[in-house]
Amino acid sequence: MAERMIAYCGLVCSECPAREATLAGDAVKIGEIAKMWSKEFGANVKAEHVWCDGCTAEGRKCAHCGQCEVRACAMGKGVENCAVCGEYGCEILTKFHAMAPQAKEVLESLRG
Repeated sequence: MAERMIAYCGLVCSECPAREATLAGDAVKIGEIAKMWSKEFGANVKAEHVWCDGCTAEGRKCAHCGQCEVRACAMGKGVENCAVCGEYGCEILTKFHAMAPQAKEVLESLRG
């Protein structure tokens, strides 16, 4: 079983369909995800904005990861993820967790 990859925000990259399709090199699946995300987020998501090797990995980033304020902040602070940040629960993270409460649950579990 592959190691669980957790993004800075608490999303589980290793369970993300975009990352799975990227690792498999599955362009058809990437196209399907682009259509799904376009509908889900009310935006025109193009396939080239879906390819992603994961938030904390080297390589390609989906449009979300590439523009993510949480990711930029955590990288700037050099933390493994927000669970270990001295400013845990900051405004940026709280705003994101309002849209992705499952990510907050993951970080809370890491904090113990």
